[in-house]
Amino acid sequence: MVRIVRKPETPPAADGLADTAARNTLAVHPLIGIRATDFGGAARVLAGSFVQHPLRTARHAQRYAQAVGKVLAGEDPAGLDGADKRFADPAWRSNPFYRRLRAWHGVTAQELSAFVEETPLSTRDRARAQLAASLWVDAAAPSNTLLNPAALRRALDTGGMSLVRGARNLVHDIRHNHGMPSSVNKAGFELGRNLCLSPGRVVFRNEVLELIQYQPTVDKVHARPLVMCPPQVNKFYAVDLSPDKSLVRWIMGQGLQMFVVSWCNPTAAQRDWGLSTYVQALDAAVDAARQITGSPDVNLWGACSGGMTAAAYLGWLAATGQRKVASIVSPVCVLDPAQASDSTLGLLLGQPGVEGLAGVARRKGVVEGSELARVFAWLRPNDLVWNYWVNNYLLGNDPPAFDILYWNADTTRLPAALHADLVGLFRDAPFARAGVLEVLGEKINLRKVKVSAYFVAGTTDHITPWQACFDSARLYGPDSQFVLTNAGHVQSMLCPPGAPKAQFQAAPVGRGSAQDWLATAARRDGSWWPHWMDWMRRRSGPLVDAPRRLGSRKHRPAEAAPGTYVHAS
Repeated sequence: MVRIVRKPETPPAADGLADTAARNTLAVHPLIGIRATDFGGAARVLAGSFVQHPLRTARHAQRYAQAVGKVLAGEDPAGLDGADKRFADPAWRSNPFYRRLRAWHGVTAQELSAFVEETPLSTRDRARAQLAASLWVDAAAPSNTLLNPAALRRALDTGGMSLVRGARNLVHDIRHNHGMPSSVNKAGFELGRNLCLSPGRVVFRNEVLELIQYQPTVDKVHARPLVMCPPQVNKFYAVDLSPDKSLVRWIMGQGLQMFVVSWCNPTAAQRDWGLSTYVQALDAAVDAARQITGSPDVNLWGACSGGMTAAAYLGWLAATGQRKVASIVSPVCVLDPAQASDSTLGLLLGQPGVEGLAGVARRKGVVEGSELARVFAWLRPNDLVWNYWVNNYLLGNDPPAFDILYWNADTTRLPAALHADLVGLFRDAPFARAGVLEVLGEKINLRKVKVSAYFVAGTTDHITPWQACFDSARLYGPDSQFVLTNAGHVQSMLCPPGAPKAQFQAAPVGRGSAQDWLATAARRDGSWWPHWMDWMRRRSGPLVDAPRRLGSRKHRPAEAAPGTYVHAS
């Protein structure tokens, strides 16, 4: 048990849609305290502002009417976002009707925002009202209607068939996607056919996880293996997507012995699985990897919330005097969530919301990943809702077929106990405070963890902001290596050599601030993977003959990778 001890010319093409959505993949942040009713609370704050301040409302209404009058007269308002991709079609500028329509939408957004900003609300309520206003303005965008010039052009070009296809897509999403526009065409993907193709075997299984050992593709390998601990909120195969971007396949050719955890997708029957359950299961997986390879210890990889699990495990090992891990690699991982509140999520993260979602989880036994994904979409509506509304329904296109989006839509559940523990991690930030977190009966102090650390973050990652990742790396000491890529949450991790426009900065975190580090860290072109592999080889022991067979007498190889747990829906 865990205890927190209180002390383009047209709307975005398929590639653009895929890239945008990939920057907004589901991760640990939206798990905590976000309910559909919280959006309603923000809307009530906005509505109350109109009612409670009638004179101010009237003054803004008059100013709004004047601004609309100027728009109708053909005057473009100042401050319109010229780079807004919703209005990229040239008709929004060249056609007088469309130019006025776009300008009307712009002055509506400006005046509504100005009204909220001048209301005498608390800082949090004013921000929540701004959120509600922005959601309404985004929904009311003329680009989301059949007036969209690209939609009209497509309808004319196809003799109306685009509208027929759009209606068919809408019916499909109402029936099969809870009324949300589909973000990915799943028909083109299948695990074991064009995803998860790296050869390996399940060599250990308990009720919580399967451990997959992958077959090296070189003759010599380092003696100390690498064990990957993925997030519980997603399935593990983000690291083994299509072969051209598979991190697993690349590592297999670099001389590392490779093991990956695949978590069981829990049901209500596993409602009592908490962080201690996962730490204990991870320890069993590490012991299996040690036994199979004959190595006294391993290198550990923990990305995103998997990095939280790995940190709890390392803290428990230190508290019990065990040395089973030599180094930790933590891409896009935040261990002090108090430093990482996304501005939008922070508006909704109130104590009532936390308690409400935790209560729902307790009653149901699990938190559904699909529900989390829908709520998360409304935190980024232009990227994750209205983009697909236009593409799927107004233009009659199929959603993009993109491997990262398929993986992101293949959601998992969280047991109620683990969800409650994650709530505690977000609320109390116990990794930064010695003795606050208790795992398997031991109080955790990360300052006692003596391992090499390698952290990776992305400059455009709003889920785990890079400054918070930097502060988390410092919890392992000033010698921790920190790498900052020019990418988002998933792309910063999946950056194979040859990736176009890839850049990164790398240096130890030292004792200065994140901005001090940014000003002095060397900038390099290309993928960070080779840089990490150089670091990893120095911590992976001597070269030995690669195993001809996977597993061992004690841990005999079973099903082929990607195993059985990954298929559970």
